Amino acid sequence: MKKLILSLFVLSFGFNAFAQTKEVDQEELEKRNWFHSDFEKTGIYGVGTDSALEFLKSKKMKPTTIVVGVLDSGIQIDHEDLKNEIWVNPKEVANNNRDDDNNGYIDDTHGWDFVTDNEGNAYNKDTYEATRVVVMYEDLFDSDDKAKNMENMRKMPDKYQTYLRAKKEWATKYYSAKARLESSSNEAAKIFAFLNDLQNFAGDIQLTQENIAKLPNNTESDKENIDRLTFLIEANEGFHGLTLKEIITEAEKDFEGIEKRAKDDLLYAFNKDFDPTNGKLNVKGYGSNEVEGPDAFHGTHVAGLIGATRDNDLGINGVAGGHVKLMSVRMVGDGDERDEDVANAIRYAVDNGAKILNMSFGKPFSPNKELVREAIRYADSKGVLMFHAAGNDNKDLDWNYNYPSNYEDDSMISFAENWITVGASTRYPENLKASFSNFGEIKVDLFAPGTEMYSTIQNNSYRYAQGTSMASPVAAGCAALLWSYFPHLTSQEVKEILFETVNVSHEIVKVGSEGEPRKFSDISATGGVIDVNKAVRLAYDRYGKKGKRSKNRR
Repeated sequence: MKKLILSLFVLSFGFNAFAQTKEVDQEELEKRNWFHSDFEKTGIYGVGTDSALEFLKSKKMKPTTIVVGVLDSGIQIDHEDLKNEIWVNPKEVANNNRDDDNNGYIDDTHGWDFVTDNEGNAYNKDTYEATRVVVMYEDLFDSDDKAKNMENMRKMPDKYQTYLRAKKEWATKYYSAKARLESSSNEAAKIFAFLNDLQNFAGDIQLTQENIAKLPNNTESDKENIDRLTFLIEANEGFHGLTLKEIITEAEKDFEGIEKRAKDDLLYAFNKDFDPTNGKLNVKGYGSNEVEGPDAFHGTHVAGLIGATRDNDLGINGVAGGHVKLMSVRMVGDGDERDEDVANAIRYAVDNGAKILNMSFGKPFSPNKELVREAIRYADSKGVLMFHAAGNDNKDLDWNYNYPSNYEDDSMISFAENWITVGASTRYPENLKASFSNFGEIKVDLFAPGTEMYSTIQNNSYRYAQGTSMASPVAAGCAALLWSYFPHLTSQEVKEILFETVNVSHEIVKVGSEGEPRKFSDISATGGVIDVNKAVRLAYDRYGKKGKRSKNRR
């Protein structure tokens, strides 16, 4: 029973909810900024932001400003640590209800929101693409007319295979959500009984090794409780320094969240009868200029990693803070993004001056993938660098689908030169691949810090989060910082430099559901973690202060 309860506890809760209850000391500050670490100085696979800026300052380099399109769930544009970095459309007069720059979007002062119905009403809850694919093909392959079903299977084998794959995923996740909802109350009862027992033993002490060592240790029951308390703080560093009362309070919130997530999955994500779009048309100009949207947690966190203002005694330092303008392009809600929104968001950002796009989203199905591919090709032709999160399924993308992609479904040849797929790495050299991160020797280009990432969230707040969603903006920020000091470089030259300067690791990591051991250097095209410090030094060496290759330089 002890092992069962402890396992449930560790699986149910992460450190994120507890991080802000701890006093901010030097250790906490170092943790919040770990992804800026200089690898050569610390051995930690950070991106070397501060060292890069020190080098550029020593060379008396002057930056330009790079516009980064943040294609995400929306950004709190007046966030205290972001408001000075938000893109302002120079040709648009705010709130005059006119399309001043004739780009097809009225009052798009800071970007655009594509997650709206045909009347411009923003929504957040949406279905997963697997659900939509099942709805799309169900009448073709699973109708009451068996003969017609067989005929359609014969005529449309590719669509039929897509339908089968979507149906399997939908069913798996739908019934998983039902099981989670049914079991959460039982799990909660076990965990809270466990915690209350420990509280009765330990009282309201802060959970540290020193305090635990002072507790009674006279009986077997005492020793078992001490073992349990020690396990708690060792298994989840966010619990260290908290009282059991604080942990119980936060656990209650977490269980409420687990239950709500399961209910939302059943009501929205996997509900075949739910459609929030209200017949939205795939035409230019639909949507709204309210770029924050109903839930801007994800997009605001991503934006902070790219460009939160540096050295302002607030929150965090973004990788390229002070060197970018962040364009908010909302195209994903709580569900899977829709292909037409992705395509239109890419085109909007490109047409309005973005040089870099960050896309921290993805899905296993894409019914209108060619629409998206054409938008990617368009951005590619304009020399725009596109960063895309590899995904969090611990799968090999060389053999699994993750859309959007710069590869045709079963091809190993990229159709877009300026696309970079980013996996997530950790701050632990001996365990460098984030356990959840997708990988791929061909289709994942490089890795970037993506665990224990502290950044901006709504309401002028900050929080830890993790995922390839966090790794991609770190990489995009590196590109923006490099490009801002070397504006004459082409997008391909920027990409080339970033790829050449990764920190390669040959440590063995475990990948896939079976935990296959592989060298970290063999699970991406470059074999390493991005390093902007090395990148700017190589750029300076190769192109000089003016950012132009001379005959005397490599």
